[in-house]
Amino acid sequence: MSDEINWDRIRDLAQRVLDRSEPLKLSDDTRALLLKSAREVAISEQDAEDALRSLPTATTLLREIRQRIRDGSNRLGKAEDRVEELQEKGDLNGAQQIMRDLLAVEVVPLYREHAEILLDELTGLANVLATGRLNPDLHDRQQLAVLAQRIQKGHALELTDDLCALLRRTTPTAAISEAETEVALKSPEGAEALMGMILSRFRDAQSRFLRSMYRMTSLRDAGDLEGARQQMRDVLAVEIVPQYRRMAEEQLRGLDSPPPES
Repeated sequence: MSDEINWDRIRDLAQRVLDRSEPLKLSDDTRALLLKSAREVAISEQDAEDALRSLPTATTLLREIRQRIRDGSNRLGKAEDRVEELQEKGDLNGAQQIMRDLLAVEVVPLYREHAEILLDELTGLANVLATGRLNPDLHDRQQLAVLAQRIQKGHALELTDDLCALLRRTTPTAAISEAETEVALKSPEGAEALMGMILSRFRDAQSRFLRSMYRMTSLRDAGDLEGARQQMRDVLAVEIVPQYRRMAEEQLRGLDSPPPES
């Protein structure tokens, strides 16, 4: 569903009619757009058809469509932020409840789909936390974080074939060599240290990049392009995690590109 939905046209129509007070003209194209958008926010076909019988009710329909899009987006964004906070604290039960609470009130299918996917992921991670058994359908680094939380709760790390395979996949993304990895995988203690290194490198890289992005954006907006570029150069001078090096390089290329023609 998420690949099929694009609300740019309905947002543009709402802005023109509701914010700039342009008259709503119920052309065939506009009617089709309103009917399609109404379906996408869980307004019944009959209710939408009834609303299109007059301009005042059609305008009310447009307002309701935009409100559902906005409210659902805000709800989902806040829920995802809260889930992230709870995940970092190891409270997967609380994170799952956040998504259940959202699903209890959300009607827009797109937002429900996102919430259901996240709830499934959280349920899978909670199972990893409870059992220590990995799930091939879940993100590698999220599972490492959960295993680290499991260790903090007093559970011993089992050096299984699945865990070794996961670590061998993940260490290159944290700029850890194959030789270092193989030495670490000779014991559970080494594997545990390896997990900690992967997670800390990503945590530090993310924090460093976000701080530099904030400074870069401020300098760019103030007209100091050279200062903005230097923020990304400073990241590249110390960053070893490939993902964040690529991100810094992309930002630097963007700053070096000529501005689009107006």
